[in-house]
Amino acid sequence: MGRILVTGGAGYIGSHACKALVSAGHEPVTIDNLSVGWRDAVKFGPFEQVDLLDAEALDRVFAQYRPDAVMHFAALSDVGQSVRDPGAYWLNNVLGSLRLIEAAVRAGCLDFVFSSTCAVYGDQDGIVLDETCALRPINAYGASKLAVEHMLRDFGAAHGMRSVAFRYFNVAGASSDGDVGEFHRPETHLIPIVLQAAAGERASVTIHGEDYDTPDGTCVRDYVHVMDLVEAHVAGLDRLARGGDSAVFNLGTGKGYSVRQVIDHAAAVTGRAVPVETGPRRQGDATALVSGSTRAERDLGWRPTRSNLETMIADAWAWHRTGHYQG
Repeated sequence: MGRILVTGGAGYIGSHACKALVSAGHEPVTIDNLSVGWRDAVKFGPFEQVDLLDAEALDRVFAQYRPDAVMHFAALSDVGQSVRDPGAYWLNNVLGSLRLIEAAVRAGCLDFVFSSTCAVYGDQDGIVLDETCALRPINAYGASKLAVEHMLRDFGAAHGMRSVAFRYFNVAGASSDGDVGEFHRPETHLIPIVLQAAAGERASVTIHGEDYDTPDGTCVRDYVHVMDLVEAHVAGLDRLARGGDSAVFNLGTGKGYSVRQVIDHAAAVTGRAVPVETGPRRQGDATALVSGSTRAERDLGWRPTRSNLETMIADAWAWHRTGHYQG
C-alpha cells in the first residue's frame, strides 16, 4: 500500500481521511500549517508543519517522504468570510494549491485527490445537482475551488497528472469511536453550532434568513457523514492507483434538510432544547444544494451508509461530549 501526503490532515475532514487511509493499509503523512487545524487531531502518521505557500518546504517534504499520491484538503472554507475577504481565498486556496501541484510534479508524484465543493454550482433554483450541471459559483470559496479543478485539468494535459476531484455537500458527524471529530474556532458549521447551543455552550443558534423559497423558509442542504465521505476519497485514490482516468464526482445523499429540520433533529437526538434566534440572510448563501451522486456509486461503488441525519448528529454529539482539541 502507498504513502499518501495529506494536506490539511490536522483539520476536520483531513484527520478522518488519515484514519480511513490507515484502515485501508496506507501510510498518511500530514502537512498542515495549523491555522485552522489542530495538532491533537494528528493521530495516524507523521506530521510536518508546512504552509502550502512555502515551495521550498514542500520540496523538502516530497523529497523526505516520497509519497505515492496527494490527498489535498487544506483550504479556507467559510462562505461568508470568502465574500468579505476574497483575497484570502484566492491566495490560500488557489495559489497554495498551485504551489502544491507544482511541487508534486517536480517530485514525480502525479496521482492527486482533491477536496472540491458543491459551491462550484452556485444557486440553481433548488434542482438536484449532478456533475453535468452548469458551474457558476456565487462566492469566492466556490470560485477558488473551481479554479483548482481547472488547474488540475491543465496540469494533467501538460504533465500527465491524474486527479479525482470530489464536489461534496455539507459534511457532518465524527468517527464512531471518538478518535477524531469536528471542531473549529470560531465554529461556523451548523451542526456543531446547534450542539453547542444544546450543551449550553452558546446562548442560541441564529437562523440566517427565513424567507427562502423552501418549505419552511430556511436554507436546505444535503448532509453526508464524514466517514462515508473519506471512504470515497480512498476509493478515488484506488481508482488512480489502478490507472483510472481523471474524474469529478459529487458526494451527497440526494436528500436535503432545512436549517430548522437540523435543529429539530438535534433537539430530539440530544434530548435538550436548542434556543433559536432569527437573523438576516448571509450574502453568498444558496437557497438549496442537494446532490445527485449516481456517478460515484457507478464508478467507485460508493454508497453513503451512515449519512442519515440522526446518525450524523448522534456521532457528532458523542464526540462533542468527550471534549475538544486543545491545539
